[in-house]
Amino acid sequence: MKRLVPWVAIVAAAACAASRRSLPNQAVPAGPPHTAADVRFLSGMIGHHAQAVLMAGWAPTHGASGAVRVLCERIVVAQNDEIAFAQRWLREHNAFVPPADPRGHVMPGMDHPMLMPGMLTPEQMAQLDAARGREFDRLFLTFMIQHHQGALTMVARLLAVPGAAQDGPVFRFAADVHADQTTEIDRMNRMLDALKRSPQ
Repeated sequence: MKRLVPWVAIVAAAACAASRRSLPNQAVPAGPPHTAADVRFLSGMIGHHAQAVLMAGWAPTHGASGAVRVLCERIVVAQNDEIAFAQRWLREHNAFVPPADPRGHVMPGMDHPMLMPGMLTPEQMAQLDAARGREFDRLFLTFMIQHHQGALTMVARLLAVPGAAQDGPVFRFAADVHADQTTEIDRMNRMLDALKRSPQ
């Protein structure tokens, strides 16, 4: 039987997640020991977020609309902050800290970066990079929805592991990812619908 993911707990935690952002220097009380699943989640999220930052960073040079540029600016700021958190947490827990490589997740001994759920293939990245104006907006929204849905999959996989996400900062990080990216998926779907309805 498929294990149900405790989304109620994630939604409740999202209400508290702002405390990490507003008080980044506040000490967090020590909680239960972290798990290998926590390390895998944060490690994989670094490359995942790095690709989103690269995609969003193309908006000014690829003729994105004003609305898409505003969205991209938010993505760049938020996900760079989360990359920094993940790298800091891994360093503090004596784990390998992967580089923020937009090609995917990098670990020692790997021949090439590994794509995490939802990440764009090299072909999709090339397609987006080649687009301009309205076509860039359409592809960006389509691909970033795919990308965000992959992040939600990563959260779900983390929470499906017994004992994972018991470390307070990891739990709040997962709650942030779930809340923020769910909200942005809804916003991007509305933007994509409006783009499809608008005249060429």
